[in-house]
Amino acid sequence: MSAAAENPPLASLTPRLEQILQSLPDRAFAARLRAVYLAAAHAISRLSDLDLVKYETPVVDASPDLSLWEEMAPVIRDTVMDVNALLNVIREQFPGTPPPSASRGKGSTDVPAILQEGMTKLAQSITQLGEAMRNPSVVSDRWQLLAEIQRFRSDYREQMSQLVFESASTFGEVSRAQVVPGYEAEVKAAVTVRAITSDLARIVGARLNKVRDAKPEEVLWNAQQLQTELDAFGRTAAYRNLRAQDKRHIVEARAEIGALALQDAPEKQALLTVTESLDELVRSLSAVNQRQLLILHDREVWAACGVRLERALAQSTKDPVASAKALAEAAASAQSLYGRDPTMDAFLRKARKLKLATLTGPELLTTIESFQSQLAQLDVM
Repeated sequence: MSAAAENPPLASLTPRLEQILQSLPDRAFAARLRAVYLAAAHAISRLSDLDLVKYETPVVDASPDLSLWEEMAPVIRDTVMDVNALLNVIREQFPGTPPPSASRGKGSTDVPAILQEGMTKLAQSITQLGEAMRNPSVVSDRWQLLAEIQRFRSDYREQMSQLVFESASTFGEVSRAQVVPGYEAEVKAAVTVRAITSDLARIVGARLNKVRDAKPEEVLWNAQQLQTELDAFGRTAAYRNLRAQDKRHIVEARAEIGALALQDAPEKQALLTVTESLDELVRSLSAVNQRQLLILHDREVWAACGVRLERALAQSTKDPVASAKALAEAAASAQSLYGRDPTMDAFLRKARKLKLATLTGPELLTTIESFQSQLAQLDVM
């Protein structure tokens, strides 16, 4: 039995979801819907807690790796069981679409149809998982198997989140952050990945320039430094949350660089080749910005920062203390945008070192205007 199975996380609903359920006039219907939402919250949590790092290997080998299949079989079993647990609750609570009932209130008659549709899609995905796990090219390749398991678990979470959001939306206007269980944690994880991989791209880019300019006696030192930098990245939360296919390339690069760092006099071209490849890979990780999760998050942060900066500008002469406070709040909020744009990143790094809440006079006004300019140029649409 897995650790997750031994210590199942406690499921809970968001305050807004609780509010919606409490507002429903049909208490029996609300209780049935609560059971589905709690099952979804539980499943989303269960499907989010798998750490694939322990299944990774630095060995790059094309030979079949059936030992991993044996290791991952319980994980695959638990994944199927977690999804089926939610499907069973939906079947029990909403076995078929009931006739319309005016007493249930706005949206209630649409919910069973939404849940049935979501259940059908999840059931189809379980079938697809089974087919993928019977594919010899998947089960015999360690990284391919890890990637497929990671992809399916992510897809299940997304489908469950959509099921909760769509059904809750029938009762009024809501945001995903307000009603989807685990949404804030997933956004936080994505923001962390973006920030740390952005810094990694800067570090590797700077190291690449040093390798290009390195004299023969400096090659070994650069290899050792790059190895240290990658080892540090491997200990971050961002590394744990990377897609398996991206991890594979990082692991391979770490192995190559580690081998060069052990040599007395590694060839510059060998280090340059692997560093250039690594630089291309880490820059490609900026594709995380295209995740719908981050796009929605960034738009909200961008708008909130804009409002705070407008307030800071309006108060800059009348009440500089309040103005500086609003500026500091905007900068703190904008840190979650780190990694979206290099120019904005440079501004945010500088902002971390400044005591923005203590700025006064021309420096306060200049900083506000500079921040507004950076924000205006940021593409979040």
